Amino acid sequence: MSVSPGKLKHLKALADSRGVIAAAAMDQRGSLQKSIAAAKGVPQDAVTREEMEEFKVIVSKVLTPHASAILLDPEFGLPAAAARDKNCGLLLAYEKTGYDANTPGRLPDLLSDVSVKRIKDMGGDAVKILLYYNPFDDAKINDIKHAFCERIGAECEYYEIPYFLEFIGYDPKGGSEKGIEFAKAKPEIVLQSMVEFSKPQYNVDVLKVEVPVNAEFVEGSSVFKGEAAYTRAQALEYYRKAAEVATKPFIYLSAGVSNDQFTESLAMAAEAGTAYSGVLCGRATWKEGIPVYGKHGAKALEDWMNTEGVKNINAVNEAIKPATSVFKVLGLE
Repeated sequence: MSVSPGKLKHLKALADSRGVIAAAAMDQRGSLQKSIAAAKGVPQDAVTREEMEEFKVIVSKVLTPHASAILLDPEFGLPAAAARDKNCGLLLAYEKTGYDANTPGRLPDLLSDVSVKRIKDMGGDAVKILLYYNPFDDAKINDIKHAFCERIGAECEYYEIPYFLEFIGYDPKGGSEKGIEFAKAKPEIVLQSMVEFSKPQYNVDVLKVEVPVNAEFVEGSSVFKGEAAYTRAQALEYYRKAAEVATKPFIYLSAGVSNDQFTESLAMAAEAGTAYSGVLCGRATWKEGIPVYGKHGAKALEDWMNTEGVKNINAVNEAIKPATSVFKVLGLE
């Protein structure tokens, strides 16, 4: 695969010595503010900018010595970017947080005062976009999303900065994405999304993907809850099928699950022999620190992060030892 010198330089800044992307994620905005408010027992708008920045700085300062890169947002995350370990690369989010629940399709939008050029000027090594996507949604909805992704890809090509596209499956009919019915549909949603965004017109450099199964519904998994959507053999085959269709490097996202569930999912990826190139892991490492911060403040969060948070990220780092170098996937190694 052809990669420009500028993009290659940035990819090297994001990967570890093995060429694996072992990245932390702390770009949550509205959801983080809501969670801190719940922990403090106050309205969401009572959580200040200073508190949002403080939380992110602590997470960044503690986790980045154990990560090859960190994903942050330009709205509250720039102080955390400045506080990161000097050897840690930086991805910055370009999209607005959340979506308009009153508009069909969870359509994406960009931050009004941010551009790819500005992300690069902020010191970013990559542009990250989150897209809610279901390949079986209304064709007009998906056409809007395809055009959106094409525009960003062209912008990233011009400025020679890697484009990380994160697509999250959802039920267009409004059903729960945590139940067994969605779990049964998830493998094909993930696979077809990977097919779509591997296409050259998007100029995506790294696909940031969900694991193709929900480990809670895999018979015999360490987090199995008793109701099966797939056997372990079927789950492993879904991993293989999804990996086979990707013509771009891909990394797994934690999607808000627990550390135990994410590491179990990574163990299945290894068992399946999946050639993934790392992770972008957020809430699985730090979300249990939110009530600590809300009830006891910054010092208590820092203490918790230095014990439990570090333990969590090290568990993920251990789980991704079988990952494949992004440069090998690109044919550059």
